[in-house]
Amino acid sequence: MSDVVLAFSGGLDTSYCLLYLRAECGMRVHTVTVDTGGFTPEEKTAIERRAHELGAASHTTLDGTTPLYEHCLRYLVFGNVLRYGTYPLSVSAERAIQARLIAQHARQLGARALAHGSTGAGNDQIRFDAAWNILAPELEILTPIRDGNVTREQALAYLHAHGVALEHERPPYSINRGIWGTTVGGRQTLTSHEPLPDDAFPTPITAHGTTRLTLHFIRGELVGFDGTLYDHPFHAIAALEETAAPWGVGRGIHVGDTIVGTKGRVGFQAAAAHLTIAAHHALEKHTLTKWQLLLKEHLALWYGQLLHEGMFEEPALRAVEAFFERTQRTVTGDVIVQLSPKRFEIEGVISPHDLMHARFGRYGEQATDWSAADVRGFARIAAEQLRIFHTINGETV
Repeated sequence: MSDVVLAFSGGLDTSYCLLYLRAECGMRVHTVTVDTGGFTPEEKTAIERRAHELGAASHTTLDGTTPLYEHCLRYLVFGNVLRYGTYPLSVSAERAIQARLIAQHARQLGARALAHGSTGAGNDQIRFDAAWNILAPELEILTPIRDGNVTREQALAYLHAHGVALEHERPPYSINRGIWGTTVGGRQTLTSHEPLPDDAFPTPITAHGTTRLTLHFIRGELVGFDGTLYDHPFHAIAALEETAAPWGVGRGIHVGDTIVGTKGRVGFQAAAAHLTIAAHHALEKHTLTKWQLLLKEHLALWYGQLLHEGMFEEPALRAVEAFFERTQRTVTGDVIVQLSPKRFEIEGVISPHDLMHARFGRYGEQATDWSAADVRGFARIAAEQLRIFHTINGETV
């Protein structure tokens, strides 16, 4: 019997894959779940139990929280990366790290193949396949759902025929939880105009009025808030999500371009991601030069695009990460944020590296570091090429 390592969530698709690979292909199936901050201890126990009930040769739960932050999330913060200015790329980041860790595990086991339960209609199939073709090119990639074009109804019928009882009814919403955001799909997101109702989001809005949070950053990393510092930025993000999610901030619907070319719509809840990026960006605007900021904006677009497209192993991303990291040396300070239901506002920053310093002038009021003659000469030189162009060409262009 050949050994295959299956990326396993315990849901319908991966349950089908486990049984199919074992019963129809005669393979020893080793299931792996990578926790990137989206599972409770009870859920991880239930996933392991499901794997063994379906006949897995072994089941392993890998802790992906630290690798996720160290290799991906910190750079999404440094770059203030939001896809199309909206979505914090939560699933893209998770899949990149999950693919890495599962490939490593398969090699350690000496497996012959890797498998995932993605359909042929989404992004994850590309993310897993592309990563595994790079990280473990000697291993075959098996995709029973995609290759068999298996519908949900067919998967349920197959499991029932083998004595496996799963819920017959499709849940109203498809939820993918992670530390950098929770995505929500439902009937409404299959349309172009319907909003998701409030009860579609996993955390209800229970907070009222307004409150203020002070977020603490050291060299671009969120280390705590309201005077509490955490032993790792990952834990600061988790605590911020728990505090801010009941306000309903960081919710939205993202309309994106899939890797395979179609348009897709998905809801998301990402309070910590949105607050962290917005606060970090505000702090950067006070502590970085304009050229650092402009270059970062351009590179962030490419970083987010390549990550989304499943190209996390592209060496250009390591170069972008090095640039991002170099810019964070002065991004230290506090950011004050006001929360109210479904919205937040950045009120201000306090930083020892704040470049908005009265010694050099007060914007729109008083110049203290230059003279009127300096500005007159600067403006003339700055406009010289345009003056020459318009003098020669007049109104002909």
